[in-house]
Formats: sequence, structure tokens, C-alpha cells
Amino acid sequence: MIPLDDHCCKREPTLNSGLYYYPWEAHLKRLMTPFQEFIRKQTAGGILLIISAILALLLMNSPFRSVYEKIIHLPIALHIGTWTLHFTLLHIVNEGLMVFFFFVVGLEIKREILVGELADIRKAALPVIAAVGGMVVPAFCYTLVISSGYFARGWGIPMATDIAFCVAAMVLLGKRIPEGLMIFLVSLAIADDIGAVIVIAVFYTKTLNIFALGMAAFFFSLLLFMNLAGVRRGLPYLFIGLLLWIMLLNSGVHATIAGILVAFCIPARAHHDQSLFIQRIRDSLQHFERLNMPGENILGNSEQQSILNAVKDNVSLAESPLQRMQEALHLPVAMLVIPAFAMVNSGIPLGISELKESITHPITLAVMLGLLVGKPLGISLFSFMALKARLAALPNAVHWGHIVGVGLLGGIGFTMSIFISELSFGADAATLRMAKTGILFASFLAGTIGYLWLRIVDRIDKK
Repeated sequence: MIPLDDHCCKREPTLNSGLYYYPWEAHLKRLMTPFQEFIRKQTAGGILLIISAILALLLMNSPFRSVYEKIIHLPIALHIGTWTLHFTLLHIVNEGLMVFFFFVVGLEIKREILVGELADIRKAALPVIAAVGGMVVPAFCYTLVISSGYFARGWGIPMATDIAFCVAAMVLLGKRIPEGLMIFLVSLAIADDIGAVIVIAVFYTKTLNIFALGMAAFFFSLLLFMNLAGVRRGLPYLFIGLLLWIMLLNSGVHATIAGILVAFCIPARAHHDQSLFIQRIRDSLQHFERLNMPGENILGNSEQQSILNAVKDNVSLAESPLQRMQEALHLPVAMLVIPAFAMVNSGIPLGISELKESITHPITLAVMLGLLVGKPLGISLFSFMALKARLAALPNAVHWGHIVGVGLLGGIGFTMSIFISELSFGADAATLRMAKTGILFASFLAGTIGYLWLRIVDRIDKK
């Protein structure tokens, strides 16, 4: 009997007569650049993020509300000897799983600074300056509504931009927008992430535990030493990173910062240079060719299998650990961690009485003002000043209508905004609900308005 996989496979006619493929694989052969691959993953993650947020809202406003709340507040304890950590599922996601999100963000930031759009000062100037405006002006707008008191601590909430949501909205526009605008948006969002991380580390730190902070500094120094010593395997970084996370968890600095710190220590240089890689792959291919038996299943040729394993090792050594880890974790974080975050944090009651209370609450108004007005104003105004001062230049085929559109989409705060709202008001459920309501409403409106704006701009350009 013919096995199912052999039966389904077909040999491709034409030039590549030795290629076997399944029917659906013929449509997936197009090679993508690293940037296109990044956009594809962000788009898929953004769509799943939207679905997760909607599902959380539906559960919170259904007969299953009590079940949903019990699950996210489910107590979980970790015992190691006499040492115990007490968590809820909400804390595990926000302070545990989100470390991986910040790790991937850190890898993206490091890559962009070393070889990406942020590596060239001239190219980086516009998105970085625009990002600064997109943080400063929203925070100022928040303080216009709430300038003092307990509620004032939420000033950092409207500073963030959700890269996955924004990219998903841009992808829906397709060829209506120039490629330079997508690059500008991604660079801006990454610069925005750098600012958000600094704000979290500096302004949302609790009372410091000096001993734990000192131990965290020691483990971070050890990670730096490993980088300089040429350690390229992921496991040592994972182990020391876990110890760093535990120390930060007890230090008062938010533990997710561990993800950023570990990412900055991951080596960006490959073990093999291009010449050595080419030579070793060429030798392996020649050896493989000498052993080739047409029509023979490779499973029966142990020497060829050994060569393939050697090729895989050489490919791994020709990749930088940073690139390898980013590729390995980007999709799991986009498909699992961020949707889980949305599921446990997006559930807010949307009953008539709750909406009446939320929509007139100062925090809701301050957050919405910051995201819907502060973001587009800050991004557009600071971009204008950068261009007038000749510190930067607009990307190819990008004009002011596009910049305003990116500013509007920048009002999609969501993931990082919800994260900062948890840091600001996590102990006060009622106040936290007001902040999340403002974030959800503003993000929905910003995405809708930004998308429609860029469609209108495209129609005007075509006339």
C-alpha cells in the first residue's frame, strides 16, 4: 500500500523536475525578504490579536462572565523548597509570558539599530523624531485632562503604539500605500517601543529592593560577559535570563524588562563568515553529489543524511544567534503570547451603566484624547519640524497625507497601552476598567479613521 505522503506528492514538471511538492506548496514558493517576512508575521499576529480581544469582550459581557473572571484570577503557586511564588493566571501572562514579547521587541530593536532603518542616522532621524512627538504630545494631552492626584499616574498610557495592529491595518491597504510608508511606520513603532521600555523602567518602578537589584545587575553583567566571550548557544542565555527575571521580579523594577536586557546581550555576529560558509557548503554538496543514487530514498543512505546534518549545522553557524532566535520566537509570540495577553486583559464590561460611567470618566477621556489627538498631532508636528530643520527627509513616494495617516494609526495603543495601564492602576479594578475602556475605544477609532484617511489619500493621488 502506498503511504499517504508519497501518494499526495507530485513531481513538478518543467525545469525543476527533481522537485516534489504537495498541491498547496506550489502557491507558497515565493521568497520573501526579512522585512516582508516580518510584516507577514505582524499581520497574522494582528489579526489573531483582534480576534482574541473581541472574544474576551464577548465572554465578559455574556453569561460566562463569572467563569472568565475566575479563570484569569485563578491562583497558582510555585514551590522550590521553602521558596514560594504566588501568581494568578493574569500575573503569569503579564509578568511571565510578556517577557518573551519584550525579548522579541528587544531583538527587533537591536537588529534595527545595527543593520536596519535605525542604523542610518539620516534614515532613522524622521521616524525617531516622529516617535518622540508621538510620546510627548499624548502624555501632555493626558495631563491637560488630569494634571494631579492618583489618576495622573496614567500619563504613560497613551504614549504607546501597537505595531501588530498598525501593520495589519496598513496591509489591508495593499498597494494603495508606498513601501516607504510601511518602513516609516515600522521604524516609528520600534522607536516608540524603545521609549515605552524606558518609561516603564524609570517611571513605573516600585520601591526598590537593593539586594535583588544588585543581583540583577550581576546576572546582566554575566550575560554581557557571555556575549563578549563568544557564547552563541541559546540555553545559557535562557538560564541566566531566568535568574535575571527572578531578581527583577523581587527588585521593584518590572520583571518584563528582563526580556529587553537579555535581548541586548544576544550576539549579532555569526560564527562563520560568508567565505567559510560558501566553502563548507560547496564541499558538502560535492560529497553529496558523489553519493547520489538516482531514484533512491535518502532514508536508506546514512552518509547523505550525515551530510545533510552537517549542512544544517553550517547554516546555523552562518546565522547570527540574534537572527536565529528572532525567527524562532517571533511567530510563537505573535500567535500565542500576544493573543493570551489580549484574552486576559481585554475583558471589560460594556453594559449601559458601565459605559455611561466610563465614557465620562476623566481617565477614559484623558486616554482617548492622548491617543486620538495627541498621537497624530505629535507625529505630524515633530515630523514637520524635523523636515523644516533639514534633519530628515521624507521616504520615496511619501507625502504629508501619508504622514498624517500614520499619525492616526499610531493612536492604536492596545498591547503596550494596556500593559502600562496595568502598571498604573493594576491594584484598582474600577480605575483600570476606565483606562482599558479608553484604550479599546480609541484604538478602534484610530484604526478605522487612519485606514479611511489613507484610502482617501490614495484616491486623491490617483486623480
